[in-house]
Amino acid sequence: MLRFQAGEVRAFEELVRRHRTPVFSFLLRLTGDRGRAEDLCQETFLRVVRAAEGWEPRALVRTWLFSMARNQAVDEARRRAFRRTEPLDDPTRAAEPSPEPGPDRAAEGALLRPKLEAALAALPEEQREVFLLREHAGLKFAEIAEVTGVPENTVKSRMRYALEALRATLEALGVAPDDGAAGARSASR
Repeated sequence: MLRFQAGEVRAFEELVRRHRTPVFSFLLRLTGDRGRAEDLCQETFLRVVRAAEGWEPRALVRTWLFSMARNQAVDEARRRAFRRTEPLDDPTRAAEPSPEPGPDRAAEGALLRPKLEAALAALPEEQREVFLLREHAGLKFAEIAEVTGVPENTVKSRMRYALEALRATLEALGVAPDDGAAGARSASR
């Protein structure tokens, strides 16, 4: 980021290459809509260009990027709430690309993924956001607190409630804790 501030255009390309996928994945899971996530991701990086001059190395660049992405999603959700209309067709959710697992894990994952997505979608927005920032973006609790603008203990509390709700929802859907719901268990690290 410092190189980009100094006028090195290639440094911006490197920032995008490093951070686009995690930011897009976060926005996709947050919004549930590939098109919206793509638009928000592009707008986030446009804001990086506009705000680069004022960036100070107080925090990690990725924390700053996730803050901007989150703010973009919140602002866009507020705008959509004012313009709420019924879609003409059913939006379809495209699965996020991931590394190829072995055949047995792929089959297990294919059965578990819709249940996990349903459980995540059922979480309150604040809990889902914290869970996604922690588990999918890999941010630390302190970084999540900075991104969301709430105290770290609140972040930890939201994560705990998210994990409890995910476990309860998955159990209600017939997924036992040993059936591969490791994502929910690993979040308690």
